[in-house]
Amino acid sequence: MNKSGIEISLVIPIYNEKENIIPLVRDIEGICQDLSYEILIINDGSTDGSLEKAKTLKMGNPRIRIVNFKRNYGQTAAMAAGIDYAQGEYIIPLDGDRQNDPADIPKLLVKIKEGYDVVSGWRKDRHDAFLTRKLPSFFANFIISAVTGVRLHDYGCTLKAYRASLIKNVQIHGEMHRFLPAWCYWLGGKITEVPVNHSPRTQGKSKYGLTRVFKVIIDLMTVKFFSGYLAKPNYVYSGSGFFFFLISLLALGFALFDKFSLNRFPNFRIPLLLFSGFSGLLAVFLFLMGFLAELLVRVYFAARDQKPYVVSNEDLA
Repeated sequence: MNKSGIEISLVIPIYNEKENIIPLVRDIEGICQDLSYEILIINDGSTDGSLEKAKTLKMGNPRIRIVNFKRNYGQTAAMAAGIDYAQGEYIIPLDGDRQNDPADIPKLLVKIKEGYDVVSGWRKDRHDAFLTRKLPSFFANFIISAVTGVRLHDYGCTLKAYRASLIKNVQIHGEMHRFLPAWCYWLGGKITEVPVNHSPRTQGKSKYGLTRVFKVIIDLMTVKFFSGYLAKPNYVYSGSGFFFFLISLLALGFALFDKFSLNRFPNFRIPLLLFSGFSGLLAVFLFLMGFLAELLVRVYFAARDQKPYVVSNEDLA
């Protein structure tokens, strides 16, 4: 148990979920009555009266805390706020639409206590529209697993359990909440997954659409860069610079060979020379960008007083 004495922080991001928040919290209270827990309701700029419903719940349960955003920032920001404000040893997020089943919370808790750092929920029997939800999620999960090397069936399932000592070292932005297991894995975390229940939405309106697929692809490229090259960005820029430098040399060599060896003096290939010069300038630009990126990374770590590593909380003998 940590210093706060709280074992579980249940994080519930909500955006216009006034019909769902009260029954969801009531279900959680019934399931977790014998556990040491807190409920963090992150109101992501709701305009339908969800905040007032949350305040009503708080009046009857001192374990409930509310973080209210001034406007709608998105699910990633809500998740980040929940992680920042959580005081529990384990952090378990749930969707505010009641599609995640609070009855799975004890199952996740038992599993993470086996020594894992992340226990990911897998909506094995998912109750969503096939074309707009299931099919895009299938391809997204396949691509994310292939790129990150972390094989999970369901990255999009919000219901997961995280060890707070690890997840609080992760900085997430944009739409990157779905990549949290991969971030934890890159920090040295042990990850597993368990099947969880999934219910169809009965109240409110879904906030997801097909545009989410394009956001996933863009964020995945960002995640891959930050995971592999945040501390050494010059490898990307200078590596690309060497590639274009070689292209420049090859183009120049072919142009000179074409002129002098084939005796084609009047027909000197000007476009090929221009391409060689352009590639050479691009190589120099990438080299300089690499050095600038290295400087910015060093300033970034120094300004945040952040080390480029995470130490295990286990003491060495």
